[in-house]
Amino acid sequence: MTAALVDNFGREVTYVRISVTDRCDFRCVYCMAEDMTFLPKSQILSLEEIEAIARNLVACGVTKIRLTGGEPLVRPGVVGLVERLKAMSGLRELCMTTNGGQLDKYSVPLKDAGLDRLNISLDTLDPERFRQLTRTGRLERVLAGIDAARDAGFEHTKLNAVVLKGRNDDEVVPLVRFALERGLDISFIEEMPLGVITEHDRAEAFCSSDEIRERLGEAFDLSPMSVDTGGPSRYWRAEGYEANRIGFISPHSHNFCGDCNRVRLTTEGRLLLCLGNEHSMDFREIIRSRPGDDLAVQRALHEAMKLKPERHYFSHDSEPQILRFMNATGG
Repeated sequence: MTAALVDNFGREVTYVRISVTDRCDFRCVYCMAEDMTFLPKSQILSLEEIEAIARNLVACGVTKIRLTGGEPLVRPGVVGLVERLKAMSGLRELCMTTNGGQLDKYSVPLKDAGLDRLNISLDTLDPERFRQLTRTGRLERVLAGIDAARDAGFEHTKLNAVVLKGRNDDEVVPLVRFALERGLDISFIEEMPLGVITEHDRAEAFCSSDEIRERLGEAFDLSPMSVDTGGPSRYWRAEGYEANRIGFISPHSHNFCGDCNRVRLTTEGRLLLCLGNEHSMDFREIIRSRPGDDLAVQRALHEAMKLKPERHYFSHDSEPQILRFMNATGG
């Protein structure tokens, strides 16, 4: 059974984001509570289980995998997992999203293991503001990690910035200049209402992609691009920096559900069919009850496609309906 994974709305799933851990060395205010309770080891997928599920996803037509967390680089053995996933026939692109705090140590091993591309979270260039947004992070470590990734030979590295009014919305122009001057792409992300937080009011902090683009338009001559990277970003180009892209991920203001090609494997083994809904299937139970049975896994993958909803119903001005935090979701 190696037919493509197609949902009830005709969308083919070719891209999977895998959360390898719910743990992180940062505590970003939009991602998790400051005092988090993490899952016990017995409840999270082993690296071997992740590899087995990924192998069957690729056998069913998945061509792109992104490793996420939490922070994937705090998971022991993740470099070896990268090497094994990259060796899978049919997988065209293997990426990772990281907070960058450990890239000074891991950039070369990840490159040697075959990782294709990195996304690095960077919401501010101000050290004190960085500490406030991440609660525990150090900006200088992330900047060193960005340099290390470039020195290791990573290309098309992208910065991800979640923009919050009153917190960092005044930095969108400096962040773009920082990226473009270093040959990096950058995407701005509307905050997603996942998990109950107390750090700020999401309705008051919400900053739309249109607002950000309007502000950038005062500093750069922007034009839309038709490039499709397989993810949710919609890209623009700044005149004079044609090799680099400025992206906008807009789950609220410009819903991208119609052409969604993505699912997520959570750290505890749920195949999550939509970021904004709880439709899922428990693959931890499947793979532990029937170890080595690839056909059972592939059958379950095809059954899971029937659960993928048509769209999400995110709202930035109401209480979150999804109580799980982003750190266990899969990026």
